[in-house]
This record gives sequence, C-alpha cells and structure tokens, in this order.
Amino acid sequence: MSFTDSLMAGFSLVGSFEAFFALFAGICIGVVGGAIPGLSATMAVALTLPFTFSLTPITGILLLLGVYKGGIFGGSIPAILIKTPGTPASSATILDGHPMAEKGEAGRALGMALWASCTADLVSNLALILFAGWLASFALSFGPPEFFALILFSLTIIAGVSGDSLLRGALSALLGLLLATVGLDLVYGTNRFTFEDPNMMGGLNFIAVLIGLFAIPEIIAMAWNPTAHLGKARSLGKSKVSFADYRRCFKSIVRGSFIGVFLGSIPGIGAAPSAFLSYSEARRKSPNKENFGQGEIEGVAASEAGNNGVAGATLIPLLALGVPGDVITAIIIGAFMIHGIQPGPMMFIINVDIIYGLFIGLIVSSVFLFFVGSLAIKGFRFVADVPKRILMPAVLVLCIYGVFAVNNNIFDVGVMFVMGWVGYVMLRYRVPAAPFLIAFILGPLLEDNFRQAMLMSGSDPAILLRGPITWFFWALTVITVIAIARNLRKVARP
Repeated sequence: MSFTDSLMAGFSLVGSFEAFFALFAGICIGVVGGAIPGLSATMAVALTLPFTFSLTPITGILLLLGVYKGGIFGGSIPAILIKTPGTPASSATILDGHPMAEKGEAGRALGMALWASCTADLVSNLALILFAGWLASFALSFGPPEFFALILFSLTIIAGVSGDSLLRGALSALLGLLLATVGLDLVYGTNRFTFEDPNMMGGLNFIAVLIGLFAIPEIIAMAWNPTAHLGKARSLGKSKVSFADYRRCFKSIVRGSFIGVFLGSIPGIGAAPSAFLSYSEARRKSPNKENFGQGEIEGVAASEAGNNGVAGATLIPLLALGVPGDVITAIIIGAFMIHGIQPGPMMFIINVDIIYGLFIGLIVSSVFLFFVGSLAIKGFRFVADVPKRILMPAVLVLCIYGVFAVNNNIFDVGVMFVMGWVGYVMLRYRVPAAPFLIAFILGPLLEDNFRQAMLMSGSDPAILLRGPITWFFWALTVITVIAIARNLRKVARP
C-alpha cells in the first residue's frame, strides 16, 4: 500500500465526528484529571479505559491518547497555582512556575506552559510519525527468540520506575510476574493458581488489577487519613505571555522537546526525568541562570517542553515493538489488546489504517490541546480546589462501574478491591506499583515467546542466541544490569 493510500485509509477511519469528539473529550478529561492533585494522568487514563469498550478501536484509543496528553499539561495548573504538581511530570514546573504565581504572574506562567507544551507535543508527534514505521519494518525480522531477548531487556525498565529502592521495585515486579501466571496454561491445558475457581481460569482481569493498584489505594488513603484540601488557588494576575516571551524561550523549548523525544523513546524513563533534565540544560545554557528558581519564565518553558516531548515518543516502542514505554502506555497497550489489536511490527501491515488514523489524530490533538488548554487556564484552575472528600467517593463509583462493565462479573470487582488493598499496603511501605503493572503485562509475552522458541528448537536454549539481533539485546540487557549494579554500589557507599 502506497503512502497516499495509507493516508487516505487513515482519513477514512478518523474522518468522523465521533473520533474527533472522543479526542477532544479525552483532552478535556485529561486536563481536569491532571489539574486535580491526587488524581494524576495515570489514574485518569485508567478510569477512562472501561468507557472505550463500546467504542470502535480507533475512537477508544484516541480518547485515551487525548486523556494522556491533556493530563500531562493539566498537571502544570496546580503546580503553578498551588505549588502541588497534578502529575509527577509537572514537579519541575513548580521550581519557577509557583514563584511567578507569587509575583502575580500566574497567567503568564500558565500561558508559557501551554505554548511550550503544544510545541513539544507537535515535535513529539512528528518524531513518532517519522521513526515508528522505520523501527517496525526493522522489527519484522524478529521471531520468538528475538522478541524474548527484547522483552527481557524491556524488563530492565523496571529499574527506571522503581523510585528510590530497586529492591522494592524488584519485589513488586516479582509479584506482578507471579500474578501473570494465574489461569489456564495454553500449551498443556493445566490450571495454574486457579484454586478450582472457573472465574480465575482466564487469568486475572487486567482492568481490575490496574484500577485496583492505581485508584483504590488513593481512596483508602483518603478514608484512612481524611485531610482538608491542599491549598488555595491564586489569581491569574494581569500579565499574559507575549510573543517576545515565546521567542526568548524558543531555544529552550526546542531543546526540551528533543530531550523529551529521546528519553521518551527509551522504555522506562518517563516524563519526570525528562522535565528535570530539560530544566537543568536550560539553566546551564541561559544567560539568566541566576534567575532560575526565582520565577524565570524560561524554566517553566523548559520543564513543560521536556515532559510533553515524551508523550508522543513513548508510543514509538509501543506501536513499533509492542513494548510499553511507561505506565500510561502500559494501560494503553491493554486497550489495544481489549479491542483485538496486537501492537508491534505486524500492526504496520495488518492495521495500517489504524496506524495512520492515530497519526492524524495525534497531529490534531496538538491543536485541540492548545484550545482546551487556553480555556483550562481561565476556568479549570478551580478544579484544583475540589475537596478530596467530595472527589474520592465519585472516583470510587467510577472504579466499580468501570470494572464491572468489562465482563458484567462481580468477581472482577472483588479482584479490584483485593488488589486495592495490596496496592495500599505497597503504598504504605513505599513499594512502587509501576513495576508490578509492567511485569504483569510483559510476563505472559516473555513466557509465550520463550516457550515458542523452545518448541522451535526442540528445547535447545542456544536458539536464544541465534543471531545479531538477539546478541544486541542480550548485550543491552547485560550493560543495563551492570549499570544498575554500579549505581547501587555508589548509593550504598557512605
């Protein structure tokens, strides 16, 4: 199929009111979700996922991508107005955004956050369009041994999402791998950890585990320790961002966008490190470096460009290789599977219309983000003032509805609450939930490819090292493990 044919197929798929409305609605939901401290973009995507089941695949996935992109920008609103990041990715925005708000320049800081976010989002989407197809065509030469080596390497991303303790991250990942084995063995047909319960023969429901881990612990924490709401929103002030501000920050925005694209295309790094790296590079190269931390608009631009540059780039490994780049894309890969689509190199042949439809939708999302963000700055800042004691019961109702709607099965709701308590205990003891989810998703893929490779070779493990591609990923895995071990030694050294 030629490029023009592929483009037209994509247009025919997304050229409907439903698809664009879903994208627009997703961005609105994401901005609201990101603007509420404690809700986060991750929880907003997780809560939206069940509502995509009745939609067509392209409409549902555009809805989730809209929530993702809106959520990353929305996190900057409370970060600037009440010094509380709506998402971890917005933590760096506090450094200069809130001092600007204290000086009465909140409107100017939010305006720059929006311009930087939209520019970086566009750069990130173009990078996805340019590189995902190339990577997927390369991945077409992969077989089970190559995918096994790739997924094994991908599991090292757990180190990047483990927070301050790799040991706790590894424990969390082991729990995720263990739960992923529950269900019927597809090769031998034997039951694994099902306890003779027919509800568990198909394995644990992904949505129930996901919502249980990420939404329920916050609700339990709120019920356990009810607090008043976090702060008082400030006025926007009279100053607005100008074209001169944008021109002055342009280099930092472009640099931050490319940092975001580069880090986003590597599974496991995520938006928060990208925002801080972009911020530190902007400070290092700025003639006004002494103003950073005291309300420098270039700092806001750099951090927002860094975290939004990640949003499109994390889809490169997702679409090209079928490997999630972070927690949110791990949720989105679940949406693909629920709709019967397997992300990976074959998707660029079998579902080329969906690929190009997503590309078109992502470009449009940058425009929608600008308009929704402009309105959000004026109106949605009040959502940061919503008390948690009102917010959390509504979230609980959405959780129960969302999980029950998957299979109309009350057992899944029970799984959600059990996983919620597991997630709450993990939260109390600072065991990160992200490695659990990534291992839960990648574990079955790792097992399937390993067993297929063994069946191909007659149980000869030498097949796992059969060519340059497997050597490359094994080498990356070894290098990454050595780097992690060296970092651990440095941390342990007094």
